[in-house]
Amino acid sequence: MRIVVDADKCQGHNRCFALAPELFDVDDYGTAIALNDGEVPAELEEKARLAAANCPEFAITLED
Repeated sequence: MRIVVDADKCQGHNRCFALAPELFDVDDYGTAIALNDGEVPAELEEKARLAAANCPEFAITLED
């Protein structure tokens, strides 16, 4: 699984970072960025799904 964050859609709510700090960070402007080039370890896939589902701007997509 791979995380893709659309920086144009991200409004900096940072729910993803709050829910899955192992997978997300924020830049100097508050925009979310995916860690590890977006690669999600198998044991963190559920957290990635939770973060994507809680993004109010739908800026996070998950690719298999």
